[in-house]
Amino acid sequence: ERGGQVGVRELRLDAVGEADGHPGVVGVGHVVPPTFVLDRRDVVDRLRVRPSRLRGDGEIRDSLAAALLASPELRESSLRVRVKGQLETLHEGGREASGDIELAVTEGVVVLEGSVISLSHKRVAGVLAWWTPGCRDVVNSLVVQPREDDNDGEVIDALGLVLEMDPLIRSDQITIDCQGFVVTLSGNVGSEAERERAELDAWALFAVDRVVNELSVRSVAGV
Repeated sequence: ERGGQVGVRELRLDAVGEADGHPGVVGVGHVVPPTFVLDRRDVVDRLRVRPSRLRGDGEIRDSLAAALLASPELRESSLRVRVKGQLETLHEGGREASGDIELAVTEGVVVLEGSVISLSHKRVAGVLAWWTPGCRDVVNSLVVQPREDDNDGEVIDALGLVLEMDPLIRSDQITIDCQGFVVTLSGNVGSEAERERAELDAWALFAVDRVVNELSVRSVAGV
């Protein structure tokens, strides 16, 4: 874990929806400024969302499992789901498995446990969980084996991958910077919805402390 101080904040998301068959958050509320400071190790900084439609835990679990197995980064992982307290194996990874993931959903809260082979794999798994319709919160407890040191470059690489994955984002128009786990987005996007979506994709990444959205909304050539 990283040391230092962090302000306790609340990020309110006003709407979660789907577009062209792709789930995701489409509206942002506001950030409540920090009111007091604690050591980061004592703070659980959570996004809380209101689902666009109510879904049972089983539906959320099945949707996310399908997304994980469809992801090029994670489809070679072993995947187990917890159903009524029992683990069921959905996919057994081979010798080149990219992870061993356990998935559980309780009252819309997704919990990811087990291990993956890189920080990027961990972050992609977390983002796919956030994108799942009906998800209210994500607890990403995946362990990276072998251990990797986290840094700003890892965040930039993972966010670049996520923006390329997101069908609602034109990622080649967006520049990503990260300093001290504070992400800055700059460049051009075609709409306010795309601007907000890019910011939410950044917030969904494990260990991101703050997002500075400097994206400009303007007509993008070729759109």
